Amino acid sequence: MGATFHSLLHGFEVALLPMNLLWGAIGVTLGTFVGVLPGVGPALTVAMLLPLTVKLSPVGALIMFAGIYYGAMFGGSTTTILLNTPGESASIATALEGNKMAKRGRAGPALATSAIGSFVAGTIATLLVTLLAPMVVEIALKFGPAEYFALMVFAFTTVSAVLGASTVRGLTSLFVGLLLGLVGIDSQTGQPRFAFGVPEMLDGIDVVVLAVGLFAVGEALYVGAYASRIPEVMDKLTGSLWMSKSDWKRSWPAWLRATAIGFPFGSIPAGGAEIPTFLSYAVEKKLTRFPEEFGHGAIEGVAGPEAANNASVTGALVPLLTLGIPTSATAAILLAAFQNYGIQPGPMLFQMQSDLVWGLIASLYVGNVMLLILNLPMIGIWVKVLTIPQPLLYGGILVFATLGAYSLHESVVDLATLYVFGLLGFAMRRWDIPVAPAVIGLILGPLAETQFRRALSISEGDPSVFYQHPISATLFALTVLLIVVPWVVRRVQRARAR
Repeated sequence: MGATFHSLLHGFEVALLPMNLLWGAIGVTLGTFVGVLPGVGPALTVAMLLPLTVKLSPVGALIMFAGIYYGAMFGGSTTTILLNTPGESASIATALEGNKMAKRGRAGPALATSAIGSFVAGTIATLLVTLLAPMVVEIALKFGPAEYFALMVFAFTTVSAVLGASTVRGLTSLFVGLLLGLVGIDSQTGQPRFAFGVPEMLDGIDVVVLAVGLFAVGEALYVGAYASRIPEVMDKLTGSLWMSKSDWKRSWPAWLRATAIGFPFGSIPAGGAEIPTFLSYAVEKKLTRFPEEFGHGAIEGVAGPEAANNASVTGALVPLLTLGIPTSATAAILLAAFQNYGIQPGPMLFQMQSDLVWGLIASLYVGNVMLLILNLPMIGIWVKVLTIPQPLLYGGILVFATLGAYSLHESVVDLATLYVFGLLGFAMRRWDIPVAPAVIGLILGPLAETQFRRALSISEGDPSVFYQHPISATLFALTVLLIVVPWVVRRVQRARAR
């Protein structure tokens, strides 16, 4: 513990050097402003900036990249809350309640709980990275293919059960996503699947294109089609832009619970930020004392997912730095940035590149403070977006969504699929089918398939491998309980009503 504390102090000496502070400030500022753009996430931003940093020192470049990584996740909540347009797949859970709060005139408190929750979770998670990295890595190393598959089945069930008016509709949306996840080249056999002879489809469907299409384009088309039939949904801002005493009381337990959920998931290879954000939303929905507000703008539904997102983002640095395993697209670009300087993350990194690693970890503490200082004063500016007339607002969303989707690969196919998914999102909105499970299905479906086939390959086709391992057996048992317990509770309630 003493050696860790001494190393961290040395890391602060590195991170607080004027030039490193400047690169960190540039990183969090760029990340925040890029994070609010639909379709342009942190991975794309870091990849675009990678060639521009060849003349920077490795420490300065990686501190700036970490700032972009943090800032883009932090900034993604802004358009998610105000416009129902997630800039990243990890922001989708925030859209469920955050946009409802904005439409009720409570955009200020929604943005405030998002910013403060991200700060709290990011700071606690950075402390955990500092103190618990060896322990978390030891747990993560126990996850094999069977455990990963069980984890993803648990995530599928949670998402389908919690989101939507019914489990059937949630599962319908999920299976749409799983079907879309089959498009592309089979990772095991190398054969194309459902590409229909279109070369651009061989790489699969981009998650950002699907998310922006279902959420942003679908929302814009729905509002355009029913603008004359539905009342104006954007309420004027009510009360203070700041959080009330009740908001604080309801938010801080959600921040802590979400941090406890998000950090382990970020630390597990292939964990990602999508699962913990939806699990956090599910937990808050189950534990809230105001169940009637969920679906209409519950502040816990914003506080939890945003804190889980940032805790997961920070936790992802554990396998990246100690094992050299990236758990997200952005972490993979950061790994490329390390390798660009001839540095290979792994167990020896802490010994061979002590200044770099501890300077990077210390910069996360500094970056969290920078992000809070940058974002809280801008809440009043961001909420003015809601005063834009609705036709101009949703027209702008379509323009930015189109530019964002095209900038991903500069492909006309991406534009076509964007508007196909926009029509699909419009239909799902029309018939009250939740769109989030479809995105989760696309993200996790290919991973689940790969782990399932890998587990069966290792066991030579014996399916008992999934319940012989304690971790996978426990996850499957929790999955069964998640399905059976609500069904039993409903049966008992009906019996009592009779």
